[in-house]
Formats: sequence, C-alpha cells, structure tokens
Amino acid sequence: MVPEGVALCGACVLAPPPFERALASLSYVFPWDRLITRYKFAGDLSLQPALARLLINTVGAEHENFDAVNWVLPMPVSARRLRERGFNQSWELARPLARALRLAARHDLLLRWRETEHQTGLSREERNANLRGAFMPAPGARACLGGAHVALVDDVLTTGASAAEAARTLLEAGAARVDVWLLARTPEAPGAQLVIPAQAAIHDRSQANAGFPPARE
Repeated sequence: MVPEGVALCGACVLAPPPFERALASLSYVFPWDRLITRYKFAGDLSLQPALARLLINTVGAEHENFDAVNWVLPMPVSARRLRERGFNQSWELARPLARALRLAARHDLLLRWRETEHQTGLSREERNANLRGAFMPAPGARACLGGAHVALVDDVLTTGASAAEAARTLLEAGAARVDVWLLARTPEAPGAQLVIPAQAAIHDRSQANAGFPPARE
C-alpha cells in the first residue's frame, strides 16, 4: 500500500515507467477477469459495448485535458495474433473511446512487428525480455508522432512490460508524452491509477483504494 500523500509507489521511484500516466477502470479480479478473458480469447464481441463504456466513463471523468491528446492508439497485436483472434481487442476499445471523446484514433502508427511468446505465466523479467524490440513505428508514422501527446489503449496491465515497451517506442519515434488508458489492471501492476466509475459493479468498490499505487503525475 502507498501511504497517503505519497505520489509514487516504490517500483516507480526505482524504475520510472516511460509513460506519464496510466488510468484503469477495473481491478482484474472476479468477475471482470472472466469477462475480459471471454471477450479477448473467445471473441465474445457482445461484451465490447459494455466494456468500452466503462473505459469511456473512466477516461472522461479523470483525464484533465483532452484537447492536448493528438492520437488515440491501440496496443498493437502481431499479424499471427490478429489471424488467430480475428480482431484487435484494444482497437475495439479505442475506437468507441476516441469517438465518444471526439479524439483522433489510428491503428496504423505503431506496429508489433516481431512475434513474441504469449506473456501469460512469464515473470516480470521474462516479459521484459520477451517484448524487447517487439514494436516499431509504421513507415511514415514519425511525421504524425513528432511532438504528439499519445494515449495508448490496452485491455489489461499486468507487469506493465507491454505498455512500457510500446511507450518507449513511441517516445523514441518523437512523441512528447504517452499516457496509457486501460480497461483493467492487476493488483501488482506498477504506476496505474485505478478509477472505479459509477457504473462499475460493487465487487470493485471495496478495492478502489486498497493497495493500488496512484498515478505518476
């Protein structure tokens, strides 16, 4: 638990993430973990509108300056994962979010060009090694990313390895700031503020301030 008045958790003090701020709608616990798994791996797109609405409510309530956000980007998936699932679960969240907040969304500025092993079951160190060099800016994307404030949308933040590597790639391509907007975060995820929207189930209310580190402002 982070004491009241402390802005950063220990993990962020020792190794500050490259993204500026992370917001999450849900704690990745029952029943949300089951629903997100069904949406992501079983292709149950009937859950997409409700899940997207939770993220819209969170970001709409918490983000301080929408005018400064130039691009909303999904966490990219590899070509093989896209063939397996038939969709990018993060893009299906990013599109309605950007539309609701009247922001520009692109799915083609950041690529996951290197195939990686599934992250499930890997330690933090293994995840970091697995993702190193997995992302790259698309050809010509640097012209769009130069000096831009980017919001990166993903479904779940676990160790933060994917978000950190993607944010690092965007910053190296010229982005001025990267925020991460998440549907859910696991309790051990570093640097992500958990925000419980009014529409969220009561299962999460008791966890809204229990042991989750605040955002890095």
